[in-house]
Amino acid sequence: MQKKTKQYLLLFGLLGVILVIDQALKIWVKTHMVIGEEIPLIGDWCLLHFVENQGFAFGTTIGGTTGKIILSLFRLVASAVLVWFMVGYVKREGRTSVVAYGSLIAAGAIGNLIDCCFYGVLFNESTYTVAQMFPPEGYAPLLQGSVVDMFFLPIIETDLPAGFPIWGGEHFVFFNAIFNVADAAITVGAFWFIIDQVIRNLADRKKKRTADLQEAENGEKTEA
Repeated sequence: MQKKTKQYLLLFGLLGVILVIDQALKIWVKTHMVIGEEIPLIGDWCLLHFVENQGFAFGTTIGGTTGKIILSLFRLVASAVLVWFMVGYVKREGRTSVVAYGSLIAAGAIGNLIDCCFYGVLFNESTYTVAQMFPPEGYAPLLQGSVVDMFFLPIIETDLPAGFPIWGGEHFVFFNAIFNVADAAITVGAFWFIIDQVIRNLADRKKKRTADLQEAENGEKTEA
């Protein structure tokens, strides 16, 4: 099988798998839980905790109807550009690792895009009862839906000592962000990208130093 074919399979395979898992879980949460409800997965430090946010990943919000529409349009453009770039990169037969982490980031972007573009018309409110899918009337117009988040990992939860600087006596939770599969895919892809770039930069510097030393040695031999 040619490299290009394998990379296309990797690209669209990752996009498909992540989107199916992400959307299936979001639909289940939306139609089986109300906002604020929790279901323990692993003790008290790994929970399904249903929240909806109108902003970026991990509950970062942006206010107002105009801001929400702008954010949805930004996600739409960013997702389209990401997929276009990845398809072009595969055509050029680039590195497979780039295809992998690029696919993770693109899949995560599309996953949250679906929520904010369409969930407002596909579901009704989840505040007091579980939502109905394809209701007579949704909870928001197109491009104004909320992103469904559900994973909560309060790995450490404690009250800080009174003498602790600045935050002494306050309640502390680590990790207190609530996220979804799409957020996780974006995060993994972004960290992979950073690590990959650091490794490549170090390798390039090492090659340059080796080439400089070799050039210097050759120059000394020539003078001798």
